[in-house]
Amino acid sequence: MEETSAKSFMSVKDMTFTAIMTVLIAVCSWISLPIGSVPFTLQTFGIFCAAMLLGGKRGTLAVLVYLLLGALGVPVFAQFTSGIGILAGTTGGYLIGFLIIPALVLLTEKLLGEKLNLPIQIGVLILGLVLCYTFGTAWFIKVYSEKAAVTVGTALKWCVLPFILPDLGKLALATVISGRLKKYVRL
Repeated sequence: MEETSAKSFMSVKDMTFTAIMTVLIAVCSWISLPIGSVPFTLQTFGIFCAAMLLGGKRGTLAVLVYLLLGALGVPVFAQFTSGIGILAGTTGGYLIGFLIIPALVLLTEKLLGEKLNLPIQIGVLILGLVLCYTFGTAWFIKVYSEKAAVTVGTALKWCVLPFILPDLGKLALATVISGRLKKYVRL
């Protein structure tokens, strides 16, 4: 066997855990309650778990793979939907905005290194969620306004306000589960 001096992009272990988190996000998206314009799902729980368990690099990759699978037609989005049409539709901004959450964790890891503790990580995840809401709501207004007028207040009422407390609950649950899993599984 020939040895190479170049480090590979990802180990088999990294690819495996990234794939597992991609599947978790997909399964969480299938658990869906259609409420208004944006369905209530467990996707953010999966995103938070990916970011907390895998860190920024692998977590971002898991979300990216999830989005690419959906774009290519694999029914991984809420209500078993898929395709570019979903990403370009009214809720597509929230889906694409999911990338912000682990990417912000990655940026924070690069800036703080070993100083990234649990309270900072939770704060970063909350900030990522706020940025995801912001991007998704702006996208929603842009796409929805092509059919009918919608105000920022109405968009927030439909797309953000009903989800704040449940998303914070999912963050809390992901924090507890991630903390426990890290004790038993070497990620």
